Amino acid sequence: MRNFIIRVIISAIAITITASLLPGITLANDSLGTVLIIGLVFGIVNAIVKPILIFLTCPAVIVTLGLFILVINGAMLMLTATFVDALQIDGWGTAILGGIIMSIITMVFESILGLDKDDKGRKNNWDEKRKIPRDY
Repeated sequence: MRNFIIRVIISAIAITITASLLPGITLANDSLGTVLIIGLVFGIVNAIVKPILIFLTCPAVIVTLGLFILVINGAMLMLTATFVDALQIDGWGTAILGGIIMSIITMVFESILGLDKDDKGRKNNWDEKRKIPRDY
């Protein structure tokens, strides 16, 4: 739960930076509450819809060598804009470019905070020194 809240805050920061960089993405209200709601909706959409969409478009992802993920990121941003009226996106090109920028910003913040190393919080079951599984 803690990681999800941190990811919502990171998404809120990323959408704010993206909206300031791209003229086609506008926030109706730059207040903290509005930005956090957009980050929450974006996090829920990414957690629920994105894996299903990646599974359904798996052949397109494979054929394009993963570049179709950029279109999926743009679609998640457009879907978030349909749920939250405070977020306005001009078109698909802007959404795809915004998805790229948000992905880069999110990746940087997650690596700084160490969220990219182990999402589950599980310990490594392998003893690296002796090269055998650990007994707990």
